[in-house]
Amino acid sequence: METIDTILQKAQQRARDLGLPYKGALLPVEAFRVLQENSQAQLVDVRTRAELDWVGRIPGAKAIELLSYPGMQLNPDFLNEITQQIDKKAPVLFICRSGARSGQAAAIAAGADFIDSYNILEGFEGDKDEQGHRGKTFGWKAADLPWEQS
Repeated sequence: METIDTILQKAQQRARDLGLPYKGALLPVEAFRVLQENSQAQLVDVRTRAELDWVGRIPGAKAIELLSYPGMQLNPDFLNEITQQIDKKAPVLFICRSGARSGQAAAIAAGADFIDSYNILEGFEGDKDEQGHRGKTFGWKAADLPWEQS
């Protein structure tokens, strides 16, 4: 079994290889291990309130919308909210539906001195499968990690 240090080093190398502006890019199972074994690690779910209510949520995650439903406009208070709720010195892992918004959130956070900002690749539901459905092949749900329906 990989150590947390090995997982984080691999995530950091992924980010460097992809030219990402934040510290690392984690797969869902890796993120879960980090959250389980590092009591200071924080999970921020940047999906909309509607997504959290209708699709499901991860127990213990801080919900801070990056974009607001229904217009999907940037939450003007996003940076203030993470600054007030999240410790800048601890690892912070961002998740969204598929990994795109959470990558944007990790970049915003990294630019605001959250030096240990990580994106969770694949997100909560991942990309659509061949049938046009999410959550069956990729993402937090497909990896059978803890989540609950609202």
